[in-house]
Amino acid sequence: MLDAFAKVVAQADARGEFLSNTQLDALSAIVKEGSKRLDVVNKINSKASVIVTNAARALFAEQPQLIQPGGNAYTQRRMAACLRDMEIVLRYVSYAMIAGDSSVLDDRCLNGLRETYVALGVPGSSVAVGIKNMKDASIALANDSTGLTIGDCSSLIAELGGYFDRAAAAVV
Repeated sequence: MLDAFAKVVAQADARGEFLSNTQLDALSAIVKEGSKRLDVVNKINSKASVIVTNAARALFAEQPQLIQPGGNAYTQRRMAACLRDMEIVLRYVSYAMIAGDSSVLDDRCLNGLRETYVALGVPGSSVAVGIKNMKDASIALANDSTGLTIGDCSSLIAELGGYFDRAAAAVV
């Protein structure tokens, strides 16, 4: 996993070039938004269990067949596995958010996830709905300015949404 800084340096080094003004400006913007990025991740992390639980409740209310006999989340063991998977996705989204880069999400969470779900008979579209529910809750938290560093967070909100969209697309 490379953070945004290491990635830019590695790319410049591979080309044998100095960092360009554009690259330096992009890294400077990351530094300037660092406190807001940390605030967003802290809010998500502090409410992770609530985000996962509420996202699962909404999913099962919308798709009750999942928790009925024969459903993919029927029995405590399967329900626990579902919640665990949702928590793992949320955790890796928070890692990507703090790093400012999706590679940790892709490499350690999403690669091969669709194939695993297909092999287990888990409906990817249902997983995607659960991820969308977590996205909505996380963005609502991040948009609440209470406890956030003052300033525009629209680019961070868009970035956060992009990580969830990436995860949802990876499972369908």
